[in-house]
Amino acid sequence: MKRIVETQDGGFDAALGEVIVVLCGIYIYSGKLIGVNDDHVELEDAVLVYETGKWTEKGWSDAQPLPGKLWRVMRQAIESWGLASC
Repeated sequence: MKRIVETQDGGFDAALGEVIVVLCGIYIYSGKLIGVNDDHVELEDAVLVYETGKWTEKGWSDAQPLPGKLWRVMRQAIESWGLASC
């Protein structure tokens, strides 16, 4: 089990290097968080999740890789996010 300790560098900064899931108004993205600034988060080897399947199961029912190695998601579009367990 990994213990999460809140620091002044919390939020996205604390998750750098981790695989995260980003829930937006329409789309769900997942990938390794490698960068963050005031405008966007940058994901490495990102996928677009079309079907989640059961949230309690490991892996997605349908997740397609996005083109290129890096993908950026605008922070203003993010409704919620968390560390991936998939």
